[in-house]
Amino acid sequence: MWIVHREPGIEMQESRDQIEIFRKCRRLLIKVGSAVLTGPKGLNRVMIHRLSDQVSELRQRHPGLDVLIVTSGAIASGMRRVGLTERPRTIPHKQATAAVGQGALMEAWEAAFDKYDILVAQVLLTSEDLAHRHRYLNARNTLETLFSWGILPIINENDTVVVEEIKFGDNDQLSATIAGLVGAGLVINLTDIDGLYEADPRVVPEAARVSLVTRVDSKVLGWAAPTPGTVGTGGMLSKLYAAKKCLASGIPMIIAPGMERDVLLRIFDGETVGTLFLPRERSYQGKKIWLANLPKPSGDLTLDEGAVTALQKKGRSLLPIGIREVHGTFGVGAPVRCVDQEGNVIGIGLTNYKSSEIESIKGRHSEEIETLIGYKHSDEVIHRNNFVLTGEGL
Repeated sequence: MWIVHREPGIEMQESRDQIEIFRKCRRLLIKVGSAVLTGPKGLNRVMIHRLSDQVSELRQRHPGLDVLIVTSGAIASGMRRVGLTERPRTIPHKQATAAVGQGALMEAWEAAFDKYDILVAQVLLTSEDLAHRHRYLNARNTLETLFSWGILPIINENDTVVVEEIKFGDNDQLSATIAGLVGAGLVINLTDIDGLYEADPRVVPEAARVSLVTRVDSKVLGWAAPTPGTVGTGGMLSKLYAAKKCLASGIPMIIAPGMERDVLLRIFDGETVGTLFLPRERSYQGKKIWLANLPKPSGDLTLDEGAVTALQKKGRSLLPIGIREVHGTFGVGAPVRCVDQEGNVIGIGLTNYKSSEIESIKGRHSEEIETLIGYKHSDEVIHRNNFVLTGEGL
């Protein structure tokens, strides 16, 4: 039995909507997890070749289709090469293992696509690269150039230099961020399970698979098992958070069984495979996609009830009088989270004042700003044009 979780009031025909997604798709992001790419003897090169076969055929069937791949597997590949049986736990051990495995991983992708004369490019990123607006745009420009040259980007987190403070967390989150960066028309997240279930099927065999989701809310998050595999860092919960980011950007996402034969081709043929996350009509554009997908904002502002209502219900800007607390140290133009007094995240915005100045003007009226800090940039701490809601349901 399959079940559907829809936004209230939304009716749709799944096959029709899925075919329409593929008809309009001009840019496809494929995320491949460690569980798909690794086996008992290390990197599963057979699987990589099967995926390259499918991608090549998709590009032939759909001229002009841009494809990029977010790949896991560097640490997993390195583990086998250095003789580790468990994923390393310390940052230096992870970095060293990734350094050993990344070369082999990229060589495997190059060999798989070389038989089709498809040139690939390695792109390694950290969350810090995309947390700064100008570096975010530089990354986008590089990827756009690669697409214009007909080159297929292979993207991974730069595990050899990453530390906890600049880590995406896993490649599920990286894929959602990159999808917004390049304006993907579809994300296919390939994993070792055939979609989202209303309970962990490894624990509850009779659990029903969910075929369609239009809203990632607390109910949907409650279905997920957060436990990752032995070679990965994600899990179903991580994939749901990635889906939530994609929906906020208006990008459909499919969680699909990556080890099944021709899974990509079957999806594009309109077969109902895995779980489809279908966005509502509202979506963010431009700078607001960047804000919605920021991996780690610079600080937090705790707001009173009136400010929360103004942001959530009335589409207004954030004024200093609605701010209760300031957490973190940041400068003008920094992205910060707005949270209510229970710690729930309301949204993310760019500040017009640095943290020390906000500390001085919090809880005060806008006409007092110049007296308190010696100048006034604007009446708003965060203007509504530089703010995105990231609460439940987006």
